[in-house]
Amino acid sequence: MENYITLSEASQKWGISERRIRTLCAEGRIEGVTRFGKAWAIPENTKKPSDNRVKTGKYIKKQT
Repeated sequence: MENYITLSEASQKWGISERRIRTLCAEGRIEGVTRFGKAWAIPENTKKPSDNRVKTGKYIKKQT
Protein backbone atom coordinates (compact mmCIF):
# COMPACT_ATOMS: atom_id res chain seq x y z
CA MET A 1 0.00 0.00 0.00
CA GLU A 2 2.08 2.84 -1.29
CA ASN A 3 1.22 6.45 -0.42
CA TYR A 4 -0.63 5.42 2.75
CA ILE A 5 0.39 5.54 6.41
CA THR A 6 -0.84 3.63 9.45
CA LEU A 7 -2.47 5.01 12.59
CA SER A 8 0.80 4.81 14.52
CA GLU A 9 2.69 6.70 11.80
CA ALA A 10 -0.02 9.39 11.69
CA SER A 11 0.09 9.58 15.50
CA GLN A 12 3.81 10.34 15.46
CA LYS A 13 3.47 12.77 12.54
CA TRP A 14 0.56 14.77 14.01
CA GLY A 15 1.38 14.46 17.71
CA ILE A 16 -1.98 13.01 18.79
CA SER A 17 -2.98 9.59 20.09
CA GLU A 18 -3.87 6.62 17.92
CA ARG A 19 -7.25 6.44 19.64
CA ARG A 20 -8.04 10.04 18.65
CA ILE A 21 -7.04 9.33 15.04
CA ARG A 22 -9.24 6.21 15.05
CA THR A 23 -12.16 8.39 16.20
CA LEU A 24 -11.47 10.99 13.50
CA CYS A 25 -11.42 8.23 10.87
CA ALA A 26 -14.73 6.81 12.11
CA GLU A 27 -16.31 10.29 12.03
CA GLY A 28 -15.10 10.83 8.44
CA ARG A 29 -13.03 13.89 9.35
CA ILE A 30 -9.85 12.72 7.60
CA GLU A 31 -9.96 13.07 3.82
CA GLY A 32 -9.20 10.04 1.69
CA VAL A 33 -9.11 7.55 4.55
CA THR A 34 -10.01 3.98 3.67
CA ARG A 35 -10.60 0.90 5.77
CA PHE A 36 -9.08 -2.50 5.08
CA GLY A 37 -10.74 -5.00 7.41
CA LYS A 38 -10.00 -3.63 10.89
CA ALA A 39 -7.14 -1.34 9.83
CA TRP A 40 -7.34 2.25 8.60
CA ALA A 41 -5.16 3.53 5.74
CA ILE A 42 -4.51 7.28 5.74
CA PRO A 43 -3.06 9.03 2.64
CA GLU A 44 0.43 10.23 3.56
CA ASN A 45 -0.13 13.77 2.21
CA THR A 46 -3.27 14.35 4.30
CA LYS A 47 -3.13 17.27 6.72
CA LYS A 48 -4.05 16.99 10.39
CA PRO A 49 -7.75 17.79 10.84
CA SER A 50 -8.72 20.69 13.09
CA ASP A 51 -9.77 20.00 16.66
CA ASN A 52 -13.45 20.99 16.95
CA ARG A 53 -13.95 19.78 20.52
CA VAL A 54 -15.29 22.32 23.05
CA LYS A 55 -12.55 23.26 25.49
CA THR A 56 -13.91 26.40 27.15
CA GLY A 57 -16.32 24.77 29.58
CA LYS A 58 -19.16 27.08 28.52
CA TYR A 59 -21.33 24.08 27.71
CA ILE A 60 -21.31 22.92 31.34
CA LYS A 61 -24.64 23.57 33.01
CA LYS A 62 -24.32 25.69 36.15
CA GLN A 63 -26.46 25.09 39.19
CA THR A 64 -28.69 28.00 40.21
